[in-house]
Amino acid sequence: TGQTPNSEREELYAKFRTGEIKRLILSKVGNFALDLPDANVLIQVSGTFGSRQEEAQRLGRILRPKPSGEIAYFYTLVTRDTREQDFAHHRQMFLTEQGYSYSVMDGAALLSEFGCSV
Repeated sequence: TGQTPNSEREELYAKFRTGEIKRLILSKVGNFALDLPDANVLIQVSGTFGSRQEEAQRLGRILRPKPSGEIAYFYTLVTRDTREQDFAHHRQMFLTEQGYSYSVMDGAALLSEFGCSV
């Protein structure tokens, strides 16, 4: 969280970079001045309403070229039939205008893609 001391945060980033830890959960502190070149999956749990800038920053962070040549994936979790869905749609339209492509998936389909059962 934003309350985590910088030294502890930097230590966690370093452990993630070396592979000592495999998953890293970040709040908005991960939006700026963070380079995790080997990360290949980013799951956005909460966008800031219609913040296209925030989403573009997160997308740009994960889509940086990977040393291994792996493909990166960016997922946004959105609750159906809510205002959140409307905001996410507007962000998606902006990203489409910028040349990005996306697909909307049901949660069960996403779990299936990762080999998980519902």
